[in-house]
Amino acid sequence: TWTTVWTDLLTDLDYYKGRAYRIESVPGDSDAFYAFVAYPLDLFEEGSVVNVLTSLVGNVFGFKAIRSLRLEDIRFPLAFVLTCGGPPNGITVERDKMDKYGRPMLGCTIKPKLGLSAKNYGRAVYECLRGGLDFTKDDENVNSQPFMRWRDRFESVATAVKLAEAETGERKGHYLNVTAGTVEDMFERAEFAKELDMPIIMHDY
Repeated sequence: TWTTVWTDLLTDLDYYKGRAYRIESVPGDSDAFYAFVAYPLDLFEEGSVVNVLTSLVGNVFGFKAIRSLRLEDIRFPLAFVLTCGGPPNGITVERDKMDKYGRPMLGCTIKPKLGLSAKNYGRAVYECLRGGLDFTKDDENVNSQPFMRWRDRFESVATAVKLAEAETGERKGHYLNVTAGTVEDMFERAEFAKELDMPIIMHDY
């Protein structure tokens, strides 16, 4: 990535290179600095956040000339954001779905993340939601293991959510992990969540 080669002469490196446009000291640490770096949009495929992160996190963090590095923030220009498709899901939409306004929303990941039966997992979800949380979620590692198959988990969680809603009079939610070994299996799990009237799903990719 960082080796100089003759093909560098075939492109406009001055245009495509990143630019550190500001350096600021970190308060209380004389050896650390904030570096603000900007890249031209032409370096990234439209609508691909993955492509952006591959460049910023993958390549930059492989730059061995830097002793230590931490990514603090990424700011996407509106021109790039407008190329990203998909539903307009964000905090505003989530508040609308949950009917929660004027305060932070409270949630947690169910623990222990592995080893619970579907029945006990649902019980933990119910206790959290009944106790005042707005939502709970599956851990990324929770898929469809022998101790808790995905369909059993979905049914147990749906029962817990609906019971907590009935007893509190509030909208509650749970992030069901639909991650699977194939795309077809993932779609099957997502459709089953929809049949259970569970409005939130998650998946790792």
